[in-house]
Amino acid sequence: MSTSLVQSNLGAGALTIMFSKLEELTPAMSDTQHTPVTVLGLGAMGQALAVTLVQGGRPTTVWNRTPGKDTALVAAGATSAATVADAIGQHGPIIAVLLDHTSVHATLDPVADQLSGRQLINLTSTAPEEARELAAWATAHNIDYLDGGIMAIPAMIGQPGAAILYSGSAALFGEHRETLELLAAADYFGTDAGLASMYDFALLSNMYAMFTGFLHGAAMLRSTGVPASAFAERAVPWVIAMAQLIPEYVRVIDSGDYTAPFQPLDFHKPAVDAIVRASRDAGVALDIVAPIKNSSTARSPTATAPSPSNAPSKNSPDHSARRVLPERTAPENSS
Repeated sequence: MSTSLVQSNLGAGALTIMFSKLEELTPAMSDTQHTPVTVLGLGAMGQALAVTLVQGGRPTTVWNRTPGKDTALVAAGATSAATVADAIGQHGPIIAVLLDHTSVHATLDPVADQLSGRQLINLTSTAPEEARELAAWATAHNIDYLDGGIMAIPAMIGQPGAAILYSGSAALFGEHRETLELLAAADYFGTDAGLASMYDFALLSNMYAMFTGFLHGAAMLRSTGVPASAFAERAVPWVIAMAQLIPEYVRVIDSGDYTAPFQPLDFHKPAVDAIVRASRDAGVALDIVAPIKNSSTARSPTATAPSPSNAPSKNSPDHSARRVLPERTAPENSS
């Protein structure tokens, strides 16, 4: 899961509880009963992973670019490494949970020769093609590579409901599955190193659309004095109910047969147009709903240009709501 999202969800209080529990359990653990693990990167997610590994009896070495984030971990039994070279000098798999694809290379390129023959598990948020590039880089340096997407916030690590999706080296996953399942439910998607990342971001796109839709709706109702709490009481069961339609969409998508008259686009377009007008009247920006309107307008077989009565003025900050997107757009530059 994107570390920019999850780090904001782990407060100091949650980490304090985790470390307190860890201190109670540490004396009963044997540092020799499990393969050691190295964790590179001690943001909120990296700390949560390291806490859980130590709690699970894994001898754990930790490193972070910025010093000082490992104090509580060291007190609980982890070993601090001053440099990346020192950190990867230990035996066992190396877990990288860094900022982004660039930071993985910045951290590991200088020690690539030292990593030859080692096992690397990358849990950094990387796009599918970036994960595949890292896998190719690892192969070129004789490194066994497994990529993963974290479907959890830091406080969920080691708890029911957390999941980490993996793809890449089957041998690495199989050898260390017990350790990986300490962190979260471990699901393997095959040897394509980019597939776990694709699942990760596909699921996250669903999540972000859901949350931004809720925030837009909350803003609409706030204009009438309705608090977000009252909206949530109805929004949660509504989203759950609508999710029950997904299997029917799955059936249509996988069959490739779109000829059945099951709520065609023209059925939804008037509602989307009305949502745009209601949002504008409520003073809510159209950042969330305008792309939906644009898409429905571009693809509706009976759509016409907006009438003067519902078109915003060209000086309105939300005039982009009446622009029609092309059928295809150029792919976003990945650099």
